[in-house]
Amino acid sequence: MEKPEILLESRLFHIERLRPTSQTGQPLIRDIIRHPGAVVVLPILDDGRVVLIRNSRIAVDRQLLELPAGTLEPNEPPIECARRELIEETGYRCDKIEPLTEFFSSPGMLDERMYVFLATGLTEGEMALEEGEEIEVEIFTLAETLDMIKDGTIEDGKTVASILYYRAFCMDA
Repeated sequence: MEKPEILLESRLFHIERLRPTSQTGQPLIRDIIRHPGAVVVLPILDDGRVVLIRNSRIAVDRQLLELPAGTLEPNEPPIECARRELIEETGYRCDKIEPLTEFFSSPGMLDERMYVFLATGLTEGEMALEEGEEIEVEIFTLAETLDMIKDGTIEDGKTVASILYYRAFCMDA
């Protein structure tokens, strides 16, 4: 395959045009978004409640209930990014943070790998929002978050996947 053509370069990602050959020898064109990766943080309070954020998302023109998350900085270990994003978006600091799982967010067009972390031993503090972020912290029981996933109130894929993973594989049956 020839060298990719760069279609767009932005601060957070770039888009490449690839020209692979199919299994039958037919030429293909694929535009791929190259992303440095991101973290998702599942903050659980000592009483088991979940810390979510209500985040204004321009791409879908609405506010979404989400877990805190963010893009990796160059050479930043995912666990450090998770600690940073937790503080920035919620104000909470954690005594313990541990990896839960990893997944590709949309591998048909995007190479973004998401690293999911569980944060516990939370202490409330000041948020450190980036310019342009419009975020409010909201706290729900796990049962409420599951109900909101079921009824479509929580629409964010990384949040749905992370909470369901936690419920299925990290809690006592």
